[in-house]
Amino acid sequence: MFNIALLWPQIPPNTGNIIRLCANIGCHLHLILPMGFSLQDKQLRRAGLDYHDLTHITQHQNFDAFMRYVQQHQRRPLLCTSKAGQRYDHVTFQASDTLLFGPETIEIPQTIMSMIPEKDRLRIPMQAGARCLNLANAVSVIAYEAWRQMDFIQGK
Repeated sequence: MFNIALLWPQIPPNTGNIIRLCANIGCHLHLILPMGFSLQDKQLRRAGLDYHDLTHITQHQNFDAFMRYVQQHQRRPLLCTSKAGQRYDHVTFQASDTLLFGPETIEIPQTIMSMIPEKDRLRIPMQAGARCLNLANAVSVIAYEAWRQMDFIQGK
């Protein structure tokens, strides 16, 4: 099953909602440090309800450690950003993909953007002048499209 990765998450309820999403669709969640909160944060736990125990979560000390993991496990990182040219619904998702989302409060640094080929950068269409969606909503949109393409396979 594909993975979801959050680069430097900052808002506990967003991550809590994504934990709940991962539990419901069977994804492994990767959190790339530093984070703006603790996994024990009350808002995070409230948003994730009792799904924390149903979600496999791995923390990576930094982006380089995350990329080493991706390479070791032969996973294709797909960077989901409003700065991408390719729409998320124009890609064929694979079970070995890792959907990578940036932080809520800052843009993804160019040094990280440049590590992901242009063809592996995805965006969600929005109205002209709109900046971005809420992180948990964006993850849901793309994750459900990936899961739909895989015919809603079960398992982790």
